[in-house]
Amino acid sequence: MSSSLIPRRASIPVDVGGVTIGGGAPIVVQSMTNTDTADIEATARQTADLARAGSEIVRITVDRDEAAKAVPRIRDRLLQMGIEVPLVGDFHYNGHTLLSANRACAEALDKYRINPGNVGFKDKRDRQFSAIIELAMQYRKPVRIGVNWGSLDQELLTRLMDENAASRAPKDARAVMHEAIVQSALLSAERAEELGLGAERIVISAKVSAVQDLVSVYALLAARCRYALHLGLTEAGMGSKGIVASTAGMGILLQQGIGDTIRVSLTPEPGGDRTQEVRVAQEILQTMGLRSFVPIVAACPGCGRTTSTVFQELASEIQSYVRARMPEWRREYPGVEGLNLAVMGCIVNGPGESKHADIGISLPGTGEAPAAPVFIDGKKAMTLRGANIAAEFKDIVERYVAQRYGQGGSQGAGQP
Repeated sequence: MSSSLIPRRASIPVDVGGVTIGGGAPIVVQSMTNTDTADIEATARQTADLARAGSEIVRITVDRDEAAKAVPRIRDRLLQMGIEVPLVGDFHYNGHTLLSANRACAEALDKYRINPGNVGFKDKRDRQFSAIIELAMQYRKPVRIGVNWGSLDQELLTRLMDENAASRAPKDARAVMHEAIVQSALLSAERAEELGLGAERIVISAKVSAVQDLVSVYALLAARCRYALHLGLTEAGMGSKGIVASTAGMGILLQQGIGDTIRVSLTPEPGGDRTQEVRVAQEILQTMGLRSFVPIVAACPGCGRTTSTVFQELASEIQSYVRARMPEWRREYPGVEGLNLAVMGCIVNGPGESKHADIGISLPGTGEAPAAPVFIDGKKAMTLRGANIAAEFKDIVERYVAQRYGQGGSQGAGQP
């Protein structure tokens, strides 16, 4: 869903393999594999994992001939697995060569991502950029023009720095860097249009790794074009640092109505779960009220009244349970992603918070009577006791979901 509280910037819609980016469509969640694309099975498996986690578009690296040849086979393998998700080919330096030599790859991909900073250098730049755009037009594919300040067009940057130095009122170097990023994206998009690629097939991104730079660059882009914008903080980092930085930067822009699709670029722990970046992207959008993906489970932080681990264990178990059930719930119960649950730790705020949720439970605090009142649609429905509170609460949730969101279900399910 889109939030009526946050007016969206008007952008030109782009179709990517049946998924619409921009034009007022829901903000799209993307991710990227980190497998060797030439490893067909590993890449297909990780792509499937990302898609099942909720990634609506998945990008894969296409860096050499073996990877390009693998792309159509990855597409076939995904279809065998029952996964239909748009695939984006990530090209740097040699995309024109790979796409020209591997037409099956060009056809199998749903979008091409090119970086104007390394698509070619000096006199080769326009020729190689043009070759990719012409292939995109031939196969009717959209293109993301993705500028990254780590590989910015140095000729453009140098020219703007020289012009700034000669100005009567020179700007600081950071402002010139921002302008170079914006110009690189817009000049490349304009060139693509000159070659015949319609604006409805162009997405722009401008990746930087500092939050304030991200906000400044996208504010400039949003004011100077109507192209669909892909948001992302590049090299965001690992763990909480990457999550906080991505949330802070994209949250500011999304609140301003800027952004049509997002990717959270997290460095995974060794052997870590790649799908974490999908969950974080979903949680950013859901927390801001821009979209709903899974039922919200509100839980208090705990305090000296909740020294028992029962409350934390139940909150964790219910959160995991909801995510595990979502694939089936989503198929059987349209709208279930809007469900609100509350798992509270004691009687201070527990009953009140539980009444605000569709279903809420307030566990007894440490040393209090072992009774857990359950509230459904704002009214106390029952009290759970004993060692099976978690299982009984899950049963209550299941019955409520079936009654409220099943065929003929009512919006106010009352007591299940």
